[in-house]
Amino acid sequence: MIRKIYCLLGLAYWMVLTNAIAQQIPSPKEHFGFEIGEDYKLATFTATDAYFRKVAALSDRVKFVEIGPTEEGRQMPMMIITSPENHQKLARYKEISQLLGRAEIGEEEARKLSLEGKAVVWIDGGLHSTETVGSHQLIDTYYQLVTRTDAENMRMLDDLIILMVQVNPDGQEIVTNWYMGNEDVKKRDMNSPYMYQKYVGHDNNRDFFMMNMKETTNTSLQQYVEWLPQIIYNHHQTSPAGTVVAGPPYRDPFNHVFDPLIMTSLDGVGSAMINRLNVEDRPGYTRLSGSVFSSWWNGGLRTTPYFHNMIGVLTEITGGPTPSEIPLIPERLIPTHATPFPVEPQAWNFKKSLDYSVSLNYAILDYASRNSDALLYNIYKMGRNSIERGSMDHWTKYPKRSAAIQSVFDAAKEKAATDDPEMAFFGMRSGLPGQYFDSVFKDPNLRDPRGFILSSDQSDFSTVVRFMNALIKSGILVHKATSAFTVKGKQYPAGSYVVKSDQAFRPHVLDMFEPQDHPNDFQFPGGPPVRPYDAAGWTLAFQMGVEFDRIMDGFDGPFERITLGEVQPFPVYKVPSGSGFLLDSRANNSFMAVNDLLKAGVAVSRTTTTVSGLPAGSFYVSGGKSVLEKAAKEYGVKMVASSKPAGVVKINPARIALFDHYGGSMPSGWVRWMMEQYHFAFQVVYPEEIDKGNLKAKYDVILFIGPGAPGTVRNWNRMPKTDEIDAQYHNLLGALTKDKSIPELKKFMEAGGNVVAVGASTSLAYDLGLPISNALVEKLPNGKERALPGDKYYVPGSILKAKLDGNHSSNWGMGESANMVFNNSPVFSLAPDALIKGVKPLAWLGTESSLISGWAWGESYLKNGVLAFEAPIGKGKLIAYGPEITFRAQAHNTFKLLFNQLYTQ
Repeated sequence: MIRKIYCLLGLAYWMVLTNAIAQQIPSPKEHFGFEIGEDYKLATFTATDAYFRKVAALSDRVKFVEIGPTEEGRQMPMMIITSPENHQKLARYKEISQLLGRAEIGEEEARKLSLEGKAVVWIDGGLHSTETVGSHQLIDTYYQLVTRTDAENMRMLDDLIILMVQVNPDGQEIVTNWYMGNEDVKKRDMNSPYMYQKYVGHDNNRDFFMMNMKETTNTSLQQYVEWLPQIIYNHHQTSPAGTVVAGPPYRDPFNHVFDPLIMTSLDGVGSAMINRLNVEDRPGYTRLSGSVFSSWWNGGLRTTPYFHNMIGVLTEITGGPTPSEIPLIPERLIPTHATPFPVEPQAWNFKKSLDYSVSLNYAILDYASRNSDALLYNIYKMGRNSIERGSMDHWTKYPKRSAAIQSVFDAAKEKAATDDPEMAFFGMRSGLPGQYFDSVFKDPNLRDPRGFILSSDQSDFSTVVRFMNALIKSGILVHKATSAFTVKGKQYPAGSYVVKSDQAFRPHVLDMFEPQDHPNDFQFPGGPPVRPYDAAGWTLAFQMGVEFDRIMDGFDGPFERITLGEVQPFPVYKVPSGSGFLLDSRANNSFMAVNDLLKAGVAVSRTTTTVSGLPAGSFYVSGGKSVLEKAAKEYGVKMVASSKPAGVVKINPARIALFDHYGGSMPSGWVRWMMEQYHFAFQVVYPEEIDKGNLKAKYDVILFIGPGAPGTVRNWNRMPKTDEIDAQYHNLLGALTKDKSIPELKKFMEAGGNVVAVGASTSLAYDLGLPISNALVEKLPNGKERALPGDKYYVPGSILKAKLDGNHSSNWGMGESANMVFNNSPVFSLAPDALIKGVKPLAWLGTESSLISGWAWGESYLKNGVLAFEAPIGKGKLIAYGPEITFRAQAHNTFKLLFNQLYTQ
């Protein structure tokens, strides 16, 4: 009895203490001075970060940690939220999540750990900073989790480890300061002059397998090395018109390398989300075919988790600080499986969107709480499946394999059994004889590889290191050879890297090395294609141009396991004895060394023929020993001692202008980042400066990367007028025009300047009247031309194999062919007199299939198409590349095509 009284007194004391602590914790309104969700009000990151820290200091439910700096130097905050009791054993729960996620333990231990552990749920916000619901739902959810004492909230805290992260602090500061800067609330907008991430803006959600940006690296290390959450929830905007929010499950296709359990788990989470909204009478959730989102692509904060056996959740919700409306879209009013509970047209505000978002957070937390042991075991099961598939003969079921079965059957000239149409309607078909399955899915040549070896003696090994670091930061287990070894009769030197596929994150390994095989996806037979959410093919090993061997059987050797998450340095070399040296033009990091040398005033030349086994375009230098020693030690630049070769051409750093526009260009931003990484000096220019002319007095080369040429820039927001923004931004306004800008660019080239155009900006060739034309057109009966329709030709983001003129200085270091990122890119035909007028093709497609990874419909239209060319204009020239040679700073294989243009002779 006495013990019972003490227990009751203890419980009462705990409740009083809990209420007292809750009362000490300031509400968002007390801290910010306004309600989160109030119309026309946004919180800065500075104020938000202060709130996160203040609450963490007062609450025993929160541990505040900094996970790394942003590109602008702010610290990214992560709040670890769970019960006080769980905080006492936080290291143990983290260890359990890692052990189960890595799946290197046995079944019995996994079962025990799944019962002992706590499911880990990641909730982030703010990645796309103009999507302000995302950053602000974090504040509201955070406050509720740390103050509520109801049974549901307490259960979640007991059952879960919740990680809440602001994934773009810089952007929240930029967007809020811009939006709140206008005193007239009715005139507030998100139309800021610069992107909301220092370099890449919206593309910060396209960097999650490359991890070029600091923010993506910080995030990925927490997800794939440190915590291995079972659920990752990524908040975004906006929803399709006539809905409130789009969420899981998503439309087909999903990627073929996934474990099936990832997709059915996503169904379960999606059901919990839509069910909670329906119970709360919140209409307007759409899913499946109701939105454009699929689970095919790798590279986003929500999608890369799938390749790590983690349930990635994306929602796209409507609303913002400026009141809006749900528009009337008649077809959205009819209940369907995609949208079972349609929303009616109505006025909408910020607070409604935040309430929806908090409910969705709690739906996921409730699901995870009720299924904690299953989530923990399932991530183990998927990882264990991956290890087993990587340890035996396994055939991934790609569309091309299915097509191969049909081809083998057709070649045998057997007659398929006739299906009864009525029975076929119900799915009852006779099918093909079973031996045709074996002809493909037991063909040893079509197995998945057991692993990949990247030899350390390849010409650009530093780019291999960059590739390995992308894998390592994504939690991939990598080995390094401690001595020379032989596999399948081929010898590899010490220092070579080995990536085996018998690991938990095998789907990501295959996705980074093997080609994507996107299915032919059309709205209906003979109809237009269904556009992929992002790319159709992106194989990183192909984009980066690294050399590797696919090993089809089990193998071993003197391999050292690299510590998970341990980023690798470039190889260290010594400068050989001698007074003159050659740097290999095939190695991207050679350009870093050359730029350092030129900056130090050291003379640099380029070879015009093969010298000492190094190809034309390699760099010769005599002097600058300290710079060379740094390059050999820190950049992994290997040098060959040489006397000065005959016929070398002295180079100087070009005065480089990089075009941008108001609001910021993502392709230009990626190149801005690349130029800094490779030590090129440059100046960003805007339309006003182009139109003022006298360009050759300041620049030698002007770069137009992606949209920039007249008519190619798509403005998501209205271009502001000068009286609407501060004078400091006036020089950013405007757009290039045919009447004003093209004449000035022509004068620049006639005076000896060069223009490099990539992607959409290659339309400058048409503006300049060059003897080239669009190769992707068809003639109509009336003799007019039109662009090929999608049902005849369609190549979304994919990788194609191009042929190159290896002797041309534009292609130095590239060889005779190259993998190129192609995204419905321009393809050209040269006029009959083009060659006479000095136009030189630099890259083109042959007559064979050029598809390496992705999806290409109507490839016959690409045959012999010109992808890149050089055209003289006065003393200068236009160099045009249709493919995306700098794509998202991933396409290292084609960086040299740009770098070769950035010196003068």
